[in-house]
Amino acid sequence: MAEDTTAATTNTPDQGVQVLLDERELRTFYANAYRIHTSAEEVVIDLGFNMPNPNPNQQGGASLLFKVTDRAILSYTNAKRLAMSLTQLIKRYEQQFGEIPVQGPRR
Repeated sequence: MAEDTTAATTNTPDQGVQVLLDERELRTFYANAYRIHTSAEEVVIDLGFNMPNPNPNQQGGASLLFKVTDRAILSYTNAKRLAMSLTQLIKRYEQQFGEIPVQGPRR
């Protein structure tokens, strides 16, 4: 049976460290919404998607349901590294394709 691991180079403080990736239990999901909450030791990121609420409220107003599908719990150190990586990624993308609007397109 073939190994489902690959070697990758990451931006670590110790340059030259080889990290092996084990993707045997990799799961892909879609998220268009997130919620962040914290404690003194951790950053908790709930990921999921907004969808029309199948059970509208009693007043008849429209509402959305945030269906949480996944939760990531990070140390503040790893949350900062993630934020830095995402900032660099978005910066490169915008340099190539233009600014990403924060407001989504109107339907």
